Amino acid sequence: MASKVGQAISALREALPHARLITPDATEEYQTLNNSYLSGFESDLLPAAIFLPESKEDVAAFVRSIQPFANEVKFAIRAAGQQPLPGCANVQDGITVDLRSLRGLLMQDKIVQVAAGERWGSVYEFLEPHGLGVTGGKSTSCGIGGLATQGGLSFYSSREGFICDNVVNFEVVVASGEILNANAQKNPDLWVALRGGGNNLGIVTRFDFRTFEQGPMYGGMVFYYQPSFSGQVTALVKELTSTKPSVETHLMLSIAYAQVFGNGNDVLCLNQVYYTQPEQDPPALAPFTNIEPQRKEMNTMKIQTLVQAATEQTSAGQSKIRCLYMNVNVKADIETLNTGGNIWCKELESVKDAAGLMCSYTLQAYPVSQLKRTEANGGNVLGLDPKNGPVVNVLLLSYWADKNDDDRVIAFMKKALEAIKQNAATKGQLVPYIYWNYAFSDQDPLSSYGEENVEKLRNASKKYDPKGMFQTACPGGFKLFT
Repeated sequence: MASKVGQAISALREALPHARLITPDATEEYQTLNNSYLSGFESDLLPAAIFLPESKEDVAAFVRSIQPFANEVKFAIRAAGQQPLPGCANVQDGITVDLRSLRGLLMQDKIVQVAAGERWGSVYEFLEPHGLGVTGGKSTSCGIGGLATQGGLSFYSSREGFICDNVVNFEVVVASGEILNANAQKNPDLWVALRGGGNNLGIVTRFDFRTFEQGPMYGGMVFYYQPSFSGQVTALVKELTSTKPSVETHLMLSIAYAQVFGNGNDVLCLNQVYYTQPEQDPPALAPFTNIEPQRKEMNTMKIQTLVQAATEQTSAGQSKIRCLYMNVNVKADIETLNTGGNIWCKELESVKDAAGLMCSYTLQAYPVSQLKRTEANGGNVLGLDPKNGPVVNVLLLSYWADKNDDDRVIAFMKKALEAIKQNAATKGQLVPYIYWNYAFSDQDPLSSYGEENVEKLRNASKKYDPKGMFQTACPGGFKLFT
């Protein structure tokens, strides 16, 4: 163990004698914790210690303890560890701050206070008996922090906005070790900056979200064949550019490949669509559910609770294997979206034999109604203007089993993404925004927010972290000063 890291761990033990500080010599517990990320790319990293704070005061004590070592010792911040970006929530030979023990849910005046170690499933189970919903993650296993500080997409985003837009208060430990509240009245510059600024400004220990009355919804998954995909893209663009698009829908369209689909060596298409009211077969979803032919035995459309919908999304994913995301955003243009799918399918041929491969070309809509909620809810730093019309996020997602396939799967994803991006740019359909939650290491979501928002973030960083500790000692994710 490098001497400086050892000194930092000793300082932390002195500050918190009863701290849960797990080092590699505690073999079983260390491995269990370090292997519990969504992606093996995170578990590949081996920290010198994993610190599990049990209170906001523990987090503040960590920040104060690490300050003298900030030029030599690196640390990472982990909530649920569900974001596959390599190194975003773990660190080689440093200290990983694992927030899983920060638990607690409290309802006050229709605001739900959520401790940073919770997962969305527990939040939904807490709210459901009250007849309430919240703009949160689409999977029960998703953590709070990544989505709430980097944007975040929800079943309710068309109506309620990004997840970050629904945080009315952040309780955050800043670089001084001080515990602050950031909201519209107190530290409002920090409040807005945290809505998209990720881990650049401090360690958030609690998130306070607005809630709303919400009962069951209608939704699920529809599987169908590739010849129908272009018609689905047309339906998506028609809905987004309609004069009266529904604010109750959440629409995800995918071309996917996996041997488990039982479709031989061919891709299969998948719509994950939701209508946030308990209405069977609503007309708004008909274009996306009444597809023929389809794999009817795989159809899961039904009226269900938020807990049930998010549980289904959880079971649709995988964990603890190789996993990466990359993304680009484009305008709602039929030709651009269809060409993107064709590019992805062509490049896919080179990796179909990769063991355990499950991958997709996935379209998610940001309707104008969603983008309008940003200003109405106090602002963020994402830089998406509703005046520019709806946006479609193009996500390339891949899971695979064997580390030996890393290079060629990454090369496939990069080549496809670059061709999709260039095609969109040539047609004037590229939107200069990268969604942090789905970004890969060589992408630059912060710069994509625009100069004005980057300046807001940098000003907040200089004010609340004047020595730049979260820029240099916390290298994961994307940094403001590089």
